[in-house]
Amino acid sequence: MPGRRLAGRAAERAVLADLLDGIRSGAGRVLVLRGEPGVGKSALLRHAAEHAAPAKVLRATGAEPETGLAFAALHQLLRPVAGLIDALPGPQRDAVRGALGLAAPPAAQDRFLVAAGVLSLLAEAGRPYGLLCVIDDFHWVDRASADALLFAARRLDTDGVGLLIATRDTPDTRYALRDLPKQQLAGLDVADAAAALAGWAAVEPSPRVAALIAEATGGNPLALQEIAELLTAGQLTGHEPLPDPLPLGEGVTAGYGGRLAALPAGTRRVLLVTALDGRGDPRVVLAAAARLGAAEHALEPAPEQALEPAEAAGLVVAGPAAITFRHPLIRSAVHAAASPADRRAAHEALAAVLGAAGDADRRAGHLAAVAIGPDEEIAADLAAAADRARARGGYADAADALTRAAQLTPDPAARARRLTDAAVAAWLGGRPGQAHSALAAAGETAEDPGLLAELAQLRGRFALNSGDAAEALRIFLAAADQAPDRLELLADAAEAAAYVGDNDATVRIGRRAEALSEPQPPGSTDAFVRDVLAGSGALQGGDPERGVPLLRRALAAVPDDAGEAATLLWAAAAASLLGEGDAAAAYGARAGEVARVSGMAGTLPVVLENAATAERMNSRFALSAALSTEGLALAREAGISNSAAAHLANLAVCAAVRGQEAACQTYARQALAIAIPHRLGLRAGVASYALGVLDLGLGRFAQAHERLTALAGTGPGAGSPVVVWGSVADRVEAAVAAGDEAAARTAVAFLERWSAHAASARSRALLARCRALVAEDDTAVSLLYEALGHLAADSGAAYDQARTALLLGERLRRARRVGEARGHLRQAMEAFQRLAAEPWERRARGELRAAGQSADSPAPDALAALTPQELRIARLVAQGVSNREVAAQLFLSPRTVEYHLYKVYPKLGISSRAELTRLLQ
Repeated sequence: MPGRRLAGRAAERAVLADLLDGIRSGAGRVLVLRGEPGVGKSALLRHAAEHAAPAKVLRATGAEPETGLAFAALHQLLRPVAGLIDALPGPQRDAVRGALGLAAPPAAQDRFLVAAGVLSLLAEAGRPYGLLCVIDDFHWVDRASADALLFAARRLDTDGVGLLIATRDTPDTRYALRDLPKQQLAGLDVADAAAALAGWAAVEPSPRVAALIAEATGGNPLALQEIAELLTAGQLTGHEPLPDPLPLGEGVTAGYGGRLAALPAGTRRVLLVTALDGRGDPRVVLAAAARLGAAEHALEPAPEQALEPAEAAGLVVAGPAAITFRHPLIRSAVHAAASPADRRAAHEALAAVLGAAGDADRRAGHLAAVAIGPDEEIAADLAAAADRARARGGYADAADALTRAAQLTPDPAARARRLTDAAVAAWLGGRPGQAHSALAAAGETAEDPGLLAELAQLRGRFALNSGDAAEALRIFLAAADQAPDRLELLADAAEAAAYVGDNDATVRIGRRAEALSEPQPPGSTDAFVRDVLAGSGALQGGDPERGVPLLRRALAAVPDDAGEAATLLWAAAAASLLGEGDAAAAYGARAGEVARVSGMAGTLPVVLENAATAERMNSRFALSAALSTEGLALAREAGISNSAAAHLANLAVCAAVRGQEAACQTYARQALAIAIPHRLGLRAGVASYALGVLDLGLGRFAQAHERLTALAGTGPGAGSPVVVWGSVADRVEAAVAAGDEAAARTAVAFLERWSAHAASARSRALLARCRALVAEDDTAVSLLYEALGHLAADSGAAYDQARTALLLGERLRRARRVGEARGHLRQAMEAFQRLAAEPWERRARGELRAAGQSADSPAPDALAALTPQELRIARLVAQGVSNREVAAQLFLSPRTVEYHLYKVYPKLGISSRAELTRLLQ
């Protein structure tokens, strides 16, 4: 919408005023303005920027030629505040500097780390009065910039930063911006359209003509202005008939075409170069236009003078920093009006100028635009540009460059290699659809056995992360048949088998791993993985004499300071198979810590699955839910739907323990909606287990027995042996409460077999507790005391201790040992209260009252008052991590960390980090 005047839009201006008020008060705000070209999005952005003071304003505009140039829009936006980058946490600082080309990128750049750095930088720039970021033409913003901005947009809680985004309504932008607040812009109403038309026309339009034009244009402000300039005074006043049809839609572009055709050839040439450059950099545009003109029309005026007619016609605004089109449609019209030959010549001129300036990435893009047929030299330039984009964390843009490079690559083998790299880059860039397309194209060309095995492995990994896990297992096993010596294929197959819950496949994989020659040297990573695979297969195949020593040898090889998350996750799997849930939980929690410290944000959603499960197994339900909430958000952003299912299932269990029925059912339903069609038996089993625990806690024993018993009978794709083992204590209790003693004894016998080789105190306590449930009262009491003894020194077994104490108290009360029962019942009630396990607390409270003792509520656990975000921050601070390091690990800004700590201290009744450390340790 041209000019500085804003016609109408009272409702939209009120929304923008509210957004600006929020920013100035220290809140985070996001708003997307969506609408057709010319509807007035840019005018509303200008209006907001003009009224933002005292808040600062940063601006960026997407440009079509730069959609494949990683972080181009971000560079535009952040250039005025680049001096603040040094204030960021170290990993974020290095990532942002690398992404913006201000320094060499880190060796392993990660797009999440760049995005977190952008969030921190915006927060710094927002001091002290707030910051408004205005992003126009978002539909043309490069993918790396878009990812970083959207990551920040979802986390602008308390930083006094606002994002105001304008975009056309396209399928891509509709999906990318799906979860952000939106304002759909329609055309002006008749009254506002008439007023706008009157302001732009040379004469006052008649009311009837104004109404007709408003209806015909849909109130589109750009179309209204164009028509006001194109119609004669007689037509506007109603003295002459209006053209039929009016120049609308394509007619607006056609109107531009007529105005462009009236310009001198040299002016059209400069406009074409500006349109193809995209950034409007005067030095580049004028140099390329001069080069083009010198080659074709030596007597024409210099490009600087050639721009003047376009400025006079209101088509462009030329300044020292940029040459900009008054509206994107003008740029489109310039492009459409040029012949293919003219466009190729302009691209070549731009490539020459950019090459001389050392801008190899943009040069490669322009050369690719003019290529006709295969061209290895240009393809190599594009591949090199993709390497640089990847090094900056711009994986999606690297994928685009590699895809185009592959199209230009004459050699089939090299083309397959580039398509494979494009698939990996697209996957890492959160573009699974593009990744699958590139992978399929690579498969049609590849012939090298090594590359074919790599493609199969990638297909399997993609399926395992976001598709059918059983299909992933099939792919891995088939690839292992073709490359029998590749241990990593068997490791991937074992992971897939665990996801599916396919015990037979695990056994076969273990045998194949054991048949491989022993990796050298002993104690190497390969040797460790081989032992885990072979031991798992043997143990689950009914041969503990062979399996247990292998798993023990694997765990013995894990150093105390293991720094690889993958190693710790394999160790957690081995400990779990040995029936040692406490050891598995410890390994899983350490894996999460290692992933954060090492900046493994790309794999963090998957690592957080295990860390969240570990915290749940260690009775830290609030922290477990906080980790899964974080992991769920990251998984959804990265398009890793199977990881999202894992986090949803864990959230369902946490909600079940705490008696949050509606939340549990919602999480479980969402998890099953992914897990069942994707044949994720492990995740489906955990979600179903959550519903059984919910029933058990709420006293619906028949339903709990039915649900939990069903878990033991599910096959691959719907359940998992790990879930069968993990749910056995609840299954025994539900069977006893439902009166099915035979089922309870069967479950106890299963647990005895499973934990026969477990060496941990928690596993022995679990077995004693389950045996007590099917024993006579005197024997039961002794077994329950034994179980409590095993758990006495286990700081992570608070939930198991409380469940055992409750069962002991109930048995003692029924045996009329009421005085002895009261202490155990009170212990259980208070522990459940601290854990926020409300249904279990109610049950213990009722038993305590029945034992004749007051059951007043103990003081509430202060940690229960913290939000998941506050709890994550408090835990890290208590470990001695600085605010800046917390920000780096949690992908937040330091200012957000400070804000949450400011709220944490009064909630916990403390005033210092030292007190926080003492409280949480």
